[in-house]
Amino acid sequence: MKRILSLLTIAIFVASCQQSPKQVTLNWSEAEPLPMPISNNAVTSTVIDGNPYLYTFLGLESGKSYEDVSDFAARYNVENETWEEISGVPDEIGRLGSTTEMVNGNIYIFGGYTVAEDGSEVSTHEVFKYNPADSSYEQVANMLLPVEDAVSLVYQDRYIYLVSGWTNTNNVSNVQVYDTQTNSWEHATPYPGPPVFGHAGGIVGNTMILSDGVQAIVDEGERIFNMSPGSIKGEINAEDPTEITWTRINKHPGNARYRMAAIGIESPVEMVVFVGGSTNPYNYNGIGYNLRPSTPENTVFAYRLDTEEWVELGAQPTPSMDHRGIAKANGEYYIIGGMLNNQQVTDMVQKFTVELEPAN
Repeated sequence: MKRILSLLTIAIFVASCQQSPKQVTLNWSEAEPLPMPISNNAVTSTVIDGNPYLYTFLGLESGKSYEDVSDFAARYNVENETWEEISGVPDEIGRLGSTTEMVNGNIYIFGGYTVAEDGSEVSTHEVFKYNPADSSYEQVANMLLPVEDAVSLVYQDRYIYLVSGWTNTNNVSNVQVYDTQTNSWEHATPYPGPPVFGHAGGIVGNTMILSDGVQAIVDEGERIFNMSPGSIKGEINAEDPTEITWTRINKHPGNARYRMAAIGIESPVEMVVFVGGSTNPYNYNGIGYNLRPSTPENTVFAYRLDTEEWVELGAQPTPSMDHRGIAKANGEYYIIGGMLNNQQVTDMVQKFTVELEPAN
């Protein structure tokens, strides 16, 4: 009997030590607005002399016509809470669908597309390196394949991955890897799902999580743009950064989204957070390919790497769409610009912090 009671006591003790995963909470607020409304802008952050700064490059101004495709650029001093305009990319050509990442203190701006007066769009292969210390630009090695609306991710503060995206006439499954130390490109293991554009994703350590986007299909000779629901995990081989093991994971809560804001978060829990976006894919002016106006979604969710499951994280206070990423500074996460209801290009800057609380 004593042995039975002893085993029961041990079992109760072990059960009490096995706590449920803590719940994640996002706390929202607003930062100072941008100097002007801008959408589809590439965003990132860096630190200069110990002070954190946010950056925005390129995008679409309020008029939402071909003339409003902009080379606008600005930076935000987080400590002083002030924005200032900076010089744009050196060729002074506005672009949409670009992406940007910071590596080792430098900022890299990739691709995107230009829009002509007749509405024709051209994918660009240029890559610009921006030095925040002296606000100078340098054009570096062109990407292997010009892409727009791709997802960019940083690994080991050295390699930048461009995953899938659109090039001139169609989606591509290519994963291009830029080595910032050698200024060179390589192809990595291709993206395994249907190639898409306007998808979103983030990276934690060597693990990428990507979701949704738009797939172009041809039906009776007509090109149709449909949402491509689904989420994929990619794990980079530490011995060979061009080797990625891809696996399909469960879909996130709700319907598939286009141009969400997303970022990988390492603390207080490892996860990739997705915010906003629209369930109706659209042209750059916010009007759907189905000719219906697109509206932003407000629900927020994340894929937790510790539990390998999706969690819902409440609502974004002001729903927004048309994003190219989320910037981080001082433990806060910033959604800079975008489109609000009625396809309104905004100067709003929303931010959130992440906290853990015991599960109920």
